[in-house]
Parts: sequence; C-alpha cells; structure tokens
Amino acid sequence: MFYGQYEYTLDRKGRIIIPSKMRQVLNERFSDRFMATRGLEKCIFLFTPDGWNDVEDKIKTLPFMTGKNARAFTRLLFSGAVESSIDKQGRILLPVHLREYSGMIKDVIIAGVSTHVEIWAKEKWLEYVKKEAGLFEKTAEDLINFGI
Repeated sequence: MFYGQYEYTLDRKGRIIIPSKMRQVLNERFSDRFMATRGLEKCIFLFTPDGWNDVEDKIKTLPFMTGKNARAFTRLLFSGAVESSIDKQGRILLPVHLREYSGMIKDVIIAGVSTHVEIWAKEKWLEYVKKEAGLFEKTAEDLINFGI
C-alpha cells in the first residue's frame, strides 16, 4: 500500500508534506486520517486507521500483567500515539514529543513500508541504511528458509 522513499524538510511549526502518492491512498481509503506514534529505531510510525486497529488487536494479546517488556512497549507505543489528519496543503503536524523522540530537527525521510509509513531524521535514516544494507543479502537468504 505504501512504497518509496522521499526527502522533505520540517517547517518552523514541525509540519511536513506527505508525498502525493501516499496522500492519495489515505484520502481514497481513510479520509486523510492516520495514527502517528513512536516507532522502532527512533523513527515515527504512521498507520492508517485499519492498520492501527490491527496493531492494537495484536498488542492486546501480550502478557501485560506478567511481562515487563510487554508493559513497557505497550506504554511507549500508546502513550506516544496521536490521531491526526492531512491539511489542505498536504502537510501533517508532527507533535513535539515525537520529533524529540526521533531526533528530527530539519531534514526528514519518509519511507513507505508496505502497511505503514515511517518518518526518520535524515541522518538516522542514512546511518540505518548504511548499517543494514550490508545485511540485506544475508537477511534475504534467512527469509528464504521461511518460504518468503
């Protein structure tokens, strides 16, 4: 559903433009609404309402009362979540707490990751890609063992 990599700049108010292809998908299926929250590796996750419901349903199955890590993950994911929408200029506002969490100051990368969108501070994205690109082929070989 969401694919590609795009580079944008935060404006003074912490807004970024969402790529038109992604806006089109959101508008056609979800009226430009989405959920934003803390992502893994210090990025920001954007989920469609349906995608967010799927994640929430899966997290509800975690052993909340008996698993310390499950409690911490659940707290951080849901306490950081905000419902938002795209304005008439195609922008979204990234709340301060999410920008601080992800280290975003100016330049950002928006990456489509099939079921969701990730927004990264450009420097962190470049570091991540450099590190993980070396493992790309090894990971592909490992996934073959799972029938992918």
